[in-house]
Amino acid sequence: MKMRYCKRCLQPDTRPGIVFDDEQICFACRYEESKATIDWAAREAELRGFAEEAKAEAKKRGNIYDCIIGVSGGKDSTFQAVYAKEKLGLNPLLINCMPDEITEIGRKNINNLNNLGFDIISIRPNPIVAKKLARKSFFERGNIIAASEYCLWASSYIMAVKFNIPLIIQGENAALTLGAAKNQEATGNAFSVMQLETIRGASVDSFVDLSNNITEKDLFLYKIPTVEEMQAKGIKAIFLQYYAKEWSQVYNADFAVARGLTGRSGDLHDLGRYRRYTALDCDLQIPNQMIKYLKFGFGYATDEICYDIREGRFTREDGKWYVNEYDGLCGPQYIAKACKYLSITEAEFWEVVDKYVNRDLFEKVNGKWTPKFTVGEDYES
Repeated sequence: MKMRYCKRCLQPDTRPGIVFDDEQICFACRYEESKATIDWAAREAELRGFAEEAKAEAKKRGNIYDCIIGVSGGKDSTFQAVYAKEKLGLNPLLINCMPDEITEIGRKNINNLNNLGFDIISIRPNPIVAKKLARKSFFERGNIIAASEYCLWASSYIMAVKFNIPLIIQGENAALTLGAAKNQEATGNAFSVMQLETIRGASVDSFVDLSNNITEKDLFLYKIPTVEEMQAKGIKAIFLQYYAKEWSQVYNADFAVARGLTGRSGDLHDLGRYRRYTALDCDLQIPNQMIKYLKFGFGYATDEICYDIREGRFTREDGKWYVNEYDGLCGPQYIAKACKYLSITEAEFWEVVDKYVNRDLFEKVNGKWTPKFTVGEDYES
């Protein structure tokens, strides 16, 4: 097996769907480079065109809401909601797909967003079904939250159809910000979310498990309506990141903190990342990122540092320290929470995780999975 790193950031080519060019530079870095030549005024004008069209269409439909935004209460969704309301003059309906075992910080941040002056509908999928799906995806895919991500993405699309709301505003297009352009359009069209690697990894129908009493009816909230169905109702979907020059992970965090966002506390090593304003509403994301690291050789700290390197906050050389210091770590308290949620022992947890470890990239040393590769250097097993 070969693992190559982008020559500008620390993105490895083990990311599913990643695109490197002939100079071994990832698509996300090339996009960041292209931002200097983007006509942002033209993009803003296009965005305002969508907003004005949505207002007119909502009025025609007798709907007080002209757009819908899926929110967790975190940095990105806080930026989306406030931007839509204050800069575009829209009246958004916010949809919160509440994760099972939502954290107290997550509750606090949703309440904060509500108190900023927004109507919010919170959807809580059946927790019995959610837990069964989490167990199924963990044992069969080595991913604790795969099923919940279907519901997270589907919720705003489902509610736009049900409430007859003409515009859906999503956050960022991963094809641009992560460089996973093989499976997703590099545009502002958020219907391309159907091509996200997470969504494509298995159809929702694959979660049907009659032996475990999971039927198709149980999966309604996990199934995104078809593009044809939404277009027939005159619904459009856009990525705000594509149109808003201000958008960045750090800018959105600063923006949201100034408006009351609460971040995580405690040792950053336990989180496997070096910023406190991501994955706030669900603790299961933290061990899940550790598993991702063992599968692909990168975790959330790599994602963070790649954003920072591209935007000039750190050099590639500086970034290696952050990846080596934080990537793939997970505090024992989060593993214990995952085991309790999945109703398994810690020994059973590691037995499953061990099945998904990439042996070409990791070896066990003194009972601990240790990377064979050196961060930032191309590797061949």
